[in-house]
Amino acid sequence: MHSPHDPYVRVRDAREHNLKGVDVDVPRDVVAVFTGVSGSGKSSLAFGTVYAEAQRRYFESVAPYARRLIHQVGAPKVGEITGLPPAVSLQQRRAAPTSRSSVGTVTNLSNSLRMLFSRAGDYPPGAERMDSDAFSPNTAAGACPECHGLGRVHRTTEELLVPDPALSIRDGAIAAWPGAWQGKNLRDVLDALGYDVDRPWRELPAAEREWILFTDEQPVVTVHPVRDAGRIQRPYQGTYMSARRYVMKTFSDSRSATLRAKAERFLTSAPCPVCGGGRLRAESLAVTVGGRTIAELAALPLTELAGVLPTEGETAKVLTGDLVSRITPVVELGLGYLSLDRRAPTLSAGELQRLRLATQLRSGLFGVVYVLDEPSAGLHPADTEALLTVLERLKAAGNSVFVVEHHLGVMRGADWIVDVGPLAGEHGGRVLYSGPVAGLAEVTGSATARHLFDRSPAPVRRTRAPRGTVTVGPVTRHNLRGVTADFPLGVLTAVTGVSGSGKSTLVGEITEDLPGVGRLVSVDQRPIGRTPRSNLATYTGLFDVVRKVFAATGQARERGYGVGRFSFNVPGGRCETCQGEGFVSVELLFLPSTYAPCPDCGGARYNPGTLEVAYRGRNIAEVLGLTVEDAAEFFADTAPVARSLAALLDVGLGYLRLGQPATELSGGEAQRIKLASELQRGRRSHTLYLLDEPTTGLHPADVEVLMRQLHGLVDAGHTVVVVEHDMTVVAAADHVIDLGPGGGDAGGRIVAAGTPAEVARAGGSATAPYLARALDGGRRR
Repeated sequence: MHSPHDPYVRVRDAREHNLKGVDVDVPRDVVAVFTGVSGSGKSSLAFGTVYAEAQRRYFESVAPYARRLIHQVGAPKVGEITGLPPAVSLQQRRAAPTSRSSVGTVTNLSNSLRMLFSRAGDYPPGAERMDSDAFSPNTAAGACPECHGLGRVHRTTEELLVPDPALSIRDGAIAAWPGAWQGKNLRDVLDALGYDVDRPWRELPAAEREWILFTDEQPVVTVHPVRDAGRIQRPYQGTYMSARRYVMKTFSDSRSATLRAKAERFLTSAPCPVCGGGRLRAESLAVTVGGRTIAELAALPLTELAGVLPTEGETAKVLTGDLVSRITPVVELGLGYLSLDRRAPTLSAGELQRLRLATQLRSGLFGVVYVLDEPSAGLHPADTEALLTVLERLKAAGNSVFVVEHHLGVMRGADWIVDVGPLAGEHGGRVLYSGPVAGLAEVTGSATARHLFDRSPAPVRRTRAPRGTVTVGPVTRHNLRGVTADFPLGVLTAVTGVSGSGKSTLVGEITEDLPGVGRLVSVDQRPIGRTPRSNLATYTGLFDVVRKVFAATGQARERGYGVGRFSFNVPGGRCETCQGEGFVSVELLFLPSTYAPCPDCGGARYNPGTLEVAYRGRNIAEVLGLTVEDAAEFFADTAPVARSLAALLDVGLGYLRLGQPATELSGGEAQRIKLASELQRGRRSHTLYLLDEPTTGLHPADVEVLMRQLHGLVDAGHTVVVVEHDMTVVAAADHVIDLGPGGGDAGGRIVAAGTPAEVARAGGSATAPYLARALDGGRRR
């Protein structure tokens, strides 16, 4: 029996996901890095096993009734874990923050500042003290009634809503209306209301135009649709919504970033005339601290805010002390240029991750295991040094820090390393090494060792000559002030700079409308689907071909099974007990519901009749269970399937199963699936590919695979632009645009542009010294 004060966390027989009965001992009170190629099983060990078991044990101590209310990860597949303290997980949440979320709300600093105004603010004579809620733009008590706490008012005009008045309503004069059925419905409703939808817009009476665009009325009318040949269309009750009402509703309520962006094109934005952009009621803005309103203090950079807070009076002293102690770790992590009112959606992923880390630093927990998911994601090499200091501080406070990481700098700074591999998926799931970092050098067959101890210079590449440029700008947005940039065509360009320097903002200005762009493809790390019904095969279009192959078999034709029979998303071929999910939810009294394989199909998702149809000895469920690698062999002579699978193999995803749910994929995997989908389409006319930090979540060995693909696209005549922090990628680019020199107000300028060698020599660039090191061999992230 291990002592309760065992200095090691000891894992025995871990079998989560692809782990093959792993035994590993990791010391406590150290910074330990879990690494390995993408899909090797490192996250399954750190998060799926160690953190999940720590969470399960904590929940065991919670009353059964309360347990139902907490989302649980579930018990991991592991023999036993000893020496395990409580754990805190800090994963990269990819959910988009809302427009009301800000630096202040993410860090809880806003709460402390509101308390300071409530308890120690200078109120006008005779005014009653207000609760802290009165200083929040997100509450009814505090929000300005005119702009509802947004600080800006959005309006629209006839010119914006109807850009071409020569068109009739039927021909699409009202550009702001939705497309497809919804837009047709609004036209039909107007027609039924007696308006002429076939006359050019400019010929309609002014009063009619005003009502159509701006009325707040929502009349309901019976619509008799024009009958299409062969389709029966019954009359229905249609509700009218004016163009302004539709745009405002979409802009304020839609969860779709695309729809919101489209609505924003038809709006003008101006500071609210009532609160002047302060977002609060007049009574709240009348209260000051040190002669400034809460809106004025929230607009200051954090470094400046810490210096102007009051220290007179006992209450103010205590509350200011609390605020400064919360601001300090944020500044330490290089984010002092941010202000509390900076909107969260305008922050980069790296900035958001560090804000959350700073909040954890302040929590003062002791004796826990912090399990962190790639805290270096989105960090410039200059910022990574600050991150290592923070991890050391968490350790010094008496905690263990387990980090899932690919960054070689973080690995070198760790006390202990657990290398999982050797490859991904079924070819991984074993611990190759667990021990002090230097010892990994002796492990043959470790992809990590090959990159971690390699000091050879970056290979010399001939820089490609551009065949024209795309000019972007002048751009004035966020911290960019009148910036103009030239992106060369037909080459690989890397956009670099510290977090918050304006890289994503600048690249976001590249649109298909610019001369020279042609077709534009943006490959991001957003999930390829939000439910388990979306998977690798459905996203790539591979599943459509596989279903046709099954429908063409003799057995399927005899039984009259069409293509739809082999879909698990529609009634017919799917198992109706689980509705094609493969599992069912089991409700347990006083315990959280759990998921179990479907009792009828055993997780196969299909009904027995469908599963009886075989193609080359395998049914449809067995084919979905194949890895990309195995499927490439199985479908070698089926051209459309083979082409899709070859593209997935080319981007290093041979270990994924065809039916792998989208919810199980990392951001890096999702991005590479999108890239593979693009590659399999065959070469079209010139395309400009935009990739925002494509190496996030990728092991250096996977970065090599990705770079081969990107260089292949350029060699085929396309243009590739990457926003990147990985200096090995930047060193291999043809052209570099470096922004900075700092983040926020200290950034937003182009510091240097040219070949990697030229930018590496640039003075005043935060990137230059790291790029120079990558070029001469002291290299890598």
